Amino acid sequence: MKAYLTALGFILATSNVIANEAPATDTIISANNVNQFSHVLDEPIQALIKQGALSVTVGPQFDIPQNSVFAQQTDKHRGTTQINPDNKQLKNYHGGTPFTEPPDSNDQNAGLKIAWNMRYAYGGDTSIVDPFIWDYKSMVDGKIERSISFVGKTLRYKYRTTIQPTPDLPKNPAGIFNGIYLYAKEPFDLKNTQLLVHRLEDDSAREKTWLYLSVQRRVRRLPAGQTTDAFLGSDIMIEDFLGYNGRINDMAWRYLGTKELLTPFYKHNAIYPQQGNDEYQFGDFEGQGNCFPSVPWQMRTTYMVEAKPTSDSHPLSKRIYYIDAETFIPIAGRYYDRNDKIWRIAIGAFSHPDFHLVQNKDSGVAIPTLISMVDVQANHCTTLRMKTVINSPQVKRKDFTIQSLRSKGK
Repeated sequence: MKAYLTALGFILATSNVIANEAPATDTIISANNVNQFSHVLDEPIQALIKQGALSVTVGPQFDIPQNSVFAQQTDKHRGTTQINPDNKQLKNYHGGTPFTEPPDSNDQNAGLKIAWNMRYAYGGDTSIVDPFIWDYKSMVDGKIERSISFVGKTLRYKYRTTIQPTPDLPKNPAGIFNGIYLYAKEPFDLKNTQLLVHRLEDDSAREKTWLYLSVQRRVRRLPAGQTTDAFLGSDIMIEDFLGYNGRINDMAWRYLGTKELLTPFYKHNAIYPQQGNDEYQFGDFEGQGNCFPSVPWQMRTTYMVEAKPTSDSHPLSKRIYYIDAETFIPIAGRYYDRNDKIWRIAIGAFSHPDFHLVQNKDSGVAIPTLISMVDVQANHCTTLRMKTVINSPQVKRKDFTIQSLRSKGK
């Protein structure tokens, strides 16, 4: 009996090791073999693969070197940032990643710390996405119902690393942390429509959001509730921008654990080679309705975090994020309706910066290239294709003003 139990224990231990092994590079995970790799796939992704909605090709794993100044800031201020117990805001934050210790399930603030790391993750002092193409699609037949071409820009006002002046822009009495700007180029009925968001460093203050609609030809300030409406009829809310664009303390954050998962990190030029010196080749989408990024997926350590709205009027009951442990980018998310059923699934594909546009080399930023927001209840998706340049000198501070909205809208 003892020998039998020993042998059984060895078999069980061996099978457990096999079950937890990462799939080999170039493995294609489809409905035929998805059960074999369930331990490295998020549950909704497993379900979609089982339905035949998509397949996943496994690519090689790699690390993304961090921006050197941002890494120096992290090391210099390591251990100094704290959570204020009274208002859950940051205390003594001076730059870099606020919290560097691995999350502890016994720490009641573990999820909140990851959320703050996500908010202050380095994405460049500026970025420009031009063109930034949004396609609205039916998952039934893949038909593009509407296509909008934007210019997207971001500007970091504080904790800058690369573009002078650093670390902060002067004359910022409102205490803006970063700005987001969108300008619609096409189609004609939306041309000149613009969105401007000022995210304040003070998380207790409401963010400031303005919309210029070309049909109305005026700028209006959006109330808080409208940032959770469908933006221009898409499957995306303004609150979804950059993964999460709301106030940190408008959500209750809970750390759910750390998992090794397949995620769409890849080397863009290896899959979509440059066509000449300046011609960028966009990535593509595949699967049901052409709704899923057509790139390899690699194994990444991810933090699973639940975010529940503190307001009963919010259209979601919760989000569950998978946040990359190296970059603190929210790679994927599940969005649940008020009945606690999965409503939407977000998937972002990110390229190594040294295998993208030459301007992004050594930036230390995982470059967003393809984003999907899939409404699994309505069989609909919105896909985003992006030509992204980090730390672009074309981004000007004047673009992030109300006066600019008015002048460009004329």
